[in-house]
Amino acid sequence: MNEAAKILQEYKGPKLRIMEVCGTHTHEIFKLGIRGLLSPDIELISGPGCPVCVTAADYIDEACYLAREKNCIITTFGDLVKVPGQKTSVSKERADGASVNIVYSPQDAALMAEKNPDREVVFLSVGFETTTPSDVLAVKYAMDKGIKNFSILTANKTMPKAYEAMASATDCYLYPGHVHAITGTKDCYDMLAKGTSGVIAGFTGPELLTALAVCVKKSQEGEPFLVNCYPRVVKDEGSPAAIKLVDEFMEPCDALWRGIGDIPMSGVKLRSKYSEFDARVKFDIPDMREEYKTPCRCGDVLQGKIKSYECPLFGKACTPDHPVGACMVSDEGACSAYYMYGGLI
Repeated sequence: MNEAAKILQEYKGPKLRIMEVCGTHTHEIFKLGIRGLLSPDIELISGPGCPVCVTAADYIDEACYLAREKNCIITTFGDLVKVPGQKTSVSKERADGASVNIVYSPQDAALMAEKNPDREVVFLSVGFETTTPSDVLAVKYAMDKGIKNFSILTANKTMPKAYEAMASATDCYLYPGHVHAITGTKDCYDMLAKGTSGVIAGFTGPELLTALAVCVKKSQEGEPFLVNCYPRVVKDEGSPAAIKLVDEFMEPCDALWRGIGDIPMSGVKLRSKYSEFDARVKFDIPDMREEYKTPCRCGDVLQGKIKSYECPLFGKACTPDHPVGACMVSDEGACSAYYMYGGLI
């Protein structure tokens, strides 16, 4: 670890931009003080790896519509509750009397539907490849048990097209180990074939230091590279069982990333044969997409155009207690990381 820290501290050369695309990486790097070790010639960019942060405002409005107009019980992970929609939030709807329940897994939501057969229960299915298999398992459980009052509202996203969309903003990706534990290394090799370098990283201090040091050392060789620094968890084939499960129930679709825009084929949705569990189909949700205007600059943060503290709202109108942007809401968001660990407040 000491050798890795020395490499990061002593690097002198062309500006090296490393983008971590995982909210857990972002927070761990801050919390462990790794940013303070870096040479001035190394820039860490916090990319779009926080699922809550990239969840579109109209998705939140869809969830609120189901709670308010369809009297559904909304089940969700806690960090999504405060995310602002275009006009409201799940938190505000709950304060106005809507049924909103925090759950710790999608299976909890399916069980709630099983125990409350007279109410429609909707799980807010938000996440990347790491969590999508558990969402699918909840649907499979409901299907196998004949639970007709359970559905999911999907905003599940996949990383490969996002990697392509953000490639010009970085010299080297710090790939998220938990995503590639599911998907394997193919997507990373595809990016390598297009000239984009990357290192697959774990989550402990020594693992992150090692991965960052490898980024620096390999970049000095002048050729695109890919190194798996998390081999005890990430295998080339990933998790074939999880891949097969998701492919059986889900199909690719276009997705809107908050602050970034539409990225074609960067999401997944339930296949039509499972539409009875698709909340959009089941409740015929109207199109709620409209131009979303906000002074928040989360989109620029996620694309590496600015640092969180360069947003005029940061630490003033926008704090973890009163978030304006999604990057301040989530425990994995870049703005909350800067707020808690950046020493700027």
